Amino acid sequence: MSTTTNDLVAAEIAAEQEHVDRVYAELAKAAQRAELVHAEGMARGQTDRRGTGDPREEELAGLFERDALVYSASKRRASLEHQHEGLVFGRLDLEHAGRAGGDGASGHDTREVRYVGRLGVRDDDYEPLVVDWRAPAAAPFYRATPVDPQGVLRRRVLRCRGEEVVGVEDDLMVADPPEDIVVVGDGALMAALTRSRGARMRDIVATIQQHQDEAIRAPARGVTEITGGPGTGKTVVALHRAAYLLYSDRRRFEGGGVLVVGPSAAYTAYIERVLPSLGEESVVLRSLGDVVGGMTATRLDPPATAAVKGSLRVRQLLARLSREPAPDAPTQLRVFVGGHAIRLTEAHLRRARSQVLRHHHRNTSFDAAVETLAGLAWEQVQQGERAEFVDRFVDSSEVEAFAREWWRPVDPREVLLWLADQDLVRRLGVVSDEEGQLLAASYRRALTDGEWTVADVALVDDLHARLGPVVDLPSEERGFFEIEELDDASQYGVAALRVGGDGAAGSARPLAPTDEDGRPVVVASDPTASERVSRDPRTRLLAGRIGSADEYAHVLVDEAQDLSPMQWRMLGRRGRWASWTVVGDLAQASWSDLDESSRAREEAFGSNVRRSFHMDTNYRNAREIFDHAARVIREHVPDADIPAAVRETGHHPVELTAPPERLVEDARTALADLLEQVDGSVAVITPEVWRARLDGLADVADRVLVIDPLSTKGLEYDATLVVDPDAIVAESAGGVRALYVVLTRAAHRMTVLRPVDGGQG
Repeated sequence: MSTTTNDLVAAEIAAEQEHVDRVYAELAKAAQRAELVHAEGMARGQTDRRGTGDPREEELAGLFERDALVYSASKRRASLEHQHEGLVFGRLDLEHAGRAGGDGASGHDTREVRYVGRLGVRDDDYEPLVVDWRAPAAAPFYRATPVDPQGVLRRRVLRCRGEEVVGVEDDLMVADPPEDIVVVGDGALMAALTRSRGARMRDIVATIQQHQDEAIRAPARGVTEITGGPGTGKTVVALHRAAYLLYSDRRRFEGGGVLVVGPSAAYTAYIERVLPSLGEESVVLRSLGDVVGGMTATRLDPPATAAVKGSLRVRQLLARLSREPAPDAPTQLRVFVGGHAIRLTEAHLRRARSQVLRHHHRNTSFDAAVETLAGLAWEQVQQGERAEFVDRFVDSSEVEAFAREWWRPVDPREVLLWLADQDLVRRLGVVSDEEGQLLAASYRRALTDGEWTVADVALVDDLHARLGPVVDLPSEERGFFEIEELDDASQYGVAALRVGGDGAAGSARPLAPTDEDGRPVVVASDPTASERVSRDPRTRLLAGRIGSADEYAHVLVDEAQDLSPMQWRMLGRRGRWASWTVVGDLAQASWSDLDESSRAREEAFGSNVRRSFHMDTNYRNAREIFDHAARVIREHVPDADIPAAVRETGHHPVELTAPPERLVEDARTALADLLEQVDGSVAVITPEVWRARLDGLADVADRVLVIDPLSTKGLEYDATLVVDPDAIVAESAGGVRALYVVLTRAAHRMTVLRPVDGGQG
């Protein structure tokens, strides 16, 4: 991007800012009007009558008017407050052919600019400044495509931070836009391709757009799969499809919700830029580490550990784990009931556990567990009436106290952490000793660092489905003569006291807050203690509560080739009745066992009808860069889906070597060269082995990003500096496929830096 282009983009942003400022000024006026209506409503229906007789008819009318005005004003005020952030997100430049002059030439007077946003805003003359995205006038924003432009010349997405416009992205709807229209982003690329390469390139671009249009408008129901190599626009097509579905069948998809899942947090941030917010809670963006509510994970396991956690074999391990007693659970019950001594051994308890779990979820079967214990206890008594004995057993306070420890609800995350015990993993079987060591080491690290890995999220979801939701046990019943504890005695002027350790009545001291087990509870007035808890790794791992899986009307999965079988099962629980859009390229897969993953994916889709669309033209990566990447992947994956790159820059990738001790210095020099060559974003893509030493490069310029290979999935940059490609292959589960991803992230320039003993920089 040249300096001139930067100036043009800045001018476009400034022009959009001017309009957005007008919108927010009118919004402030609307808020003031809502306040006036609210005040007028409150004034209606007031009366100076002091009597208690029936109100007069005019008073009833006033009360009705008051309620109507206050309700309307409150609703409008809430809408203005809720939709304030990112209010304006789209713009349409339309041309109305019917208004052309007599000579058929189109002029500026045939143009219309229409802004689209979260709600409609008009100026003092009642002219629309923003069209509500749900209004018919906004339909072309979602439905227009280059094949069917619907009068649209350019569709623009505005990226805003608060009330500030920070960026624009354009989609071009016509092959030859008017010269006075500035086109930014991918639309600018399409325009440049068409203008610079003549009729042949215009035909290629039209073909690209035709394929994209067919995928975007495919029937909503069933599974729509979009495949293709790097740079073919799969992601953008899928996101536009989501927007199209939301608009074309709003009742279904806005009501049921659309779940968009990507591989990383960096990817979801990109989606937020490409797919503007479409009203309230209709689109839910999640990375694979955020799919389960109440849990967030960004750390990645080493490839061997991730392979164990992601395989379907781990389901059997989790099934056995979910039936294990808690490590702190009592192992026997001794109690007197109705004059009979009852002793239930560990074998009895194991038998009871098996009977209960045969028909119930563990976390919702407390009563069933107690009833089962009562049945086993009766087998030892066999005297008197069985029903009477069972009632006495169930009502026993000692039995209840035992059952609360033996059959307490367990958080699925807590259960997963039991695998830190390598002896337990070995006893459960299923995995080899080596795999068991990897699992145990992973959860010991979690208990040390307080961080889950992305692969753990699917395992917690599986355990939650087996265990059931964590529920609070019923409160223990108090005896008739037991003094009820006051929740807050201070309201009665009584200070809560505790007898001191020496037992002297005069050495009473205030009660310290405790939990049910008598352990100290941190209170807000003790910031030091709060900080201690926040630093406790186990507390961080178990913070909050895992919720049940939400189900959606549509699920969009990008980079689908990277999902493990367990992750497909996790998404399947959220899309039981959904339609699907699935985007992927097997040549970029980071999951090694594609057959097992395919089986899990098919199970998630169920019996839905399948349709597929293949994108075969790379129009984003320069041909020189993509040819380099294609050579690398063909050596290892001969049948890789290689698209045809159609754009040339004349600049081939630069390959450098450096001694390990000079690598950071040479990387800084290479980065400086790239920053001079492009005006846009530059990514330094580094394996973990170099990450700590290269992180400082992010401080060189605001447009520099230091990032790991897997986090680049679905993203692209103006230029990339790829560090140590051999280490990228060694550290990634996908091996050379991960390197293929990395080598296809650059649009204009790419430098590859290899550490070589005795090499030259």
